[in-house]
Amino acid sequence: MLIGVLSDTHDHLDNTRKALELFKEKGVSLVVHCGDIVAPFCLDLLNKSGLNWKGVLGNNDGEVEILIKRAEGRLSKEPKELELEGKKILIKHFHHFVEELAKSGRYHIILYGHTHQPQIEKINGTLVVNPGECCGWVTGRATVAIVDTERLEGKLLELG
Repeated sequence: MLIGVLSDTHDHLDNTRKALELFKEKGVSLVVHCGDIVAPFCLDLLNKSGLNWKGVLGNNDGEVEILIKRAEGRLSKEPKELELEGKKILIKHFHHFVEELAKSGRYHIILYGHTHQPQIEKINGTLVVNPGECCGWVTGRATVAIVDTERLEGKLLELG
């Protein structure tokens, strides 16, 4: 299964659209947003994309009650645990304790955001992925990631 991972969209509508189109082209089965959507109008792009998605709230998400209501059960406070095709996945916004959680062996995959810095590495056999920032405003690089759950591999993609 392929998972499209994005984080820190920060209301950048053009880059969010680009990311969702890229995920459609790549044939992802699920999109995971690791927080900081920010406003409901950006969330609407996810809802209208036709893609299956789930996500967690970040520290810059405003109008939390509206976001949760409009997401119709797909968005929650972090952390969020999923099991897909026998793989245990943890979704977080914050970077705190990611390394410790990976070393614990409880998860096959940990997805997180917040730092705006891309990271794809294996820690004690756990695939750890931070897709960087979709918005591109802090680092100047607009990035997302695709995770292959079968191979436990991740790939960083630049938004053009």
